[in-house]
Amino acid sequence: MPKLIVLTLTDSFSSLWSTLASDLGLTLSITTDPAAFHGATDAVGLVSAGGAEEELENVFHQISGADVEVAAVGALADHHLASAAVRVGAAMYFALPGDQELVRSWLRERSEWLRARTSRSAFAAAEAARYRFEGIRGDSPALHAALDRAARIIPYGSVTVLLTGETGTGKELVARAIHYNGPRREAPFVDVNCAAIPDQLLESELFGHEKGAFTDATSAKPGLFEVANGGTLFLDEIGHLPLSLQGKLLRALEERQIRRVGGAKAIHVDVRIVAATHVDLGAAAKRGEFREDLFHRLNVVPITLPPLRARRTDIPALARYFLSRFAKEYGVAEPSLSPAAERALAARDWPGNVRELRNVMERTVLLTNKRMLMPDDFVEEPRAERASANGFPLPFPATLSEITRAAALAMLELTGGNKSVTARRLGISRPRLQRILDALPDDTGHIADEAEDSP
Repeated sequence: MPKLIVLTLTDSFSSLWSTLASDLGLTLSITTDPAAFHGATDAVGLVSAGGAEEELENVFHQISGADVEVAAVGALADHHLASAAVRVGAAMYFALPGDQELVRSWLRERSEWLRARTSRSAFAAAEAARYRFEGIRGDSPALHAALDRAARIIPYGSVTVLLTGETGTGKELVARAIHYNGPRREAPFVDVNCAAIPDQLLESELFGHEKGAFTDATSAKPGLFEVANGGTLFLDEIGHLPLSLQGKLLRALEERQIRRVGGAKAIHVDVRIVAATHVDLGAAAKRGEFREDLFHRLNVVPITLPPLRARRTDIPALARYFLSRFAKEYGVAEPSLSPAAERALAARDWPGNVRELRNVMERTVLLTNKRMLMPDDFVEEPRAERASANGFPLPFPATLSEITRAAALAMLELTGGNKSVTARRLGISRPRLQRILDALPDDTGHIADEAEDSP
């Protein structure tokens, strides 16, 4: 509960403080020592000087440096006195009894702010516990090297971080751990998947827009940069950011300010950028698919998270952790792993990495009733015998053209149906993309391999 500290220089107004504190839900501490404000937390203060207003300057010099906002209260309604009090450090000056409601309003406003700050602190502490690095399980040297590098930059809240690694390796988990263990923990953590938002909407999402900027812009809207101000903006799948937006993002990072779509005013933003991608941005920059200057601006502290197959010794421990977690979550008996099951899990390549392992363990907990798991007991995701002409992902066996078409369909969905962008990201011409999409299966259900042509 926030505290009201009242430093009394005289007995004036003494009957008022307990009433105010009680009405506003504050604990009350009355003192005659200015040192009471030093070291105080979660508190707001008053100096009651009715009849001793000439002592305010000396008292506020003694209070100087305290983390508590302190207002002065006197009996004289004198603007020269009020100006002098504010000049020496008072947050406000109130003359009683006339300003009694103003005092109440000011205390209410400050106490509500303190309660909100406490709530934010509690949330940040809970998130820090949830995303602390100790929660990222594994003892492999490759994982520890990545986490050690991340831990080194946590205290430096303005350092840009680029997380790379395959899908499912825990890039977002590390991004949240960096934020919630760092100096920006009480400010927002805002994440955006650059591959999940259509290109034409992404600019407005990131930078906001003004009323009338486009047809549906019926009101102004702040972008995610503004929403994340003071905190962290996590740009997931940054490798899929359209070239048309990369220049604007670079300017935002360099200048620490943005302009909304349709706006002319520069808006200052203070955010830590954490970007993540499974794409090799250096190689993409050499191919002209990603701006080289933006790559270097993002690549201040690169952190690569290893795939699960590169830390096989961690797999059995991770599997046991997920089995225990989901057994508790669903209220069922926790199965154990036989030595053979541990060896089988460690031998798999896990293309979906930790996320795939997690899903397999969750399904197994829900769908098996065995207490000791053997290699054949893990419940796998059901797979169709063959993909349809429009289906993906495509199971094996399959022809090269079937695999190519499935990849083209997946990329087309990722780009929101934009064939030009799809062709560019696949590294082929748009006519060739159209031929791949137009290919139809024969009577056996297969798609014949296309003839080689120029890209």
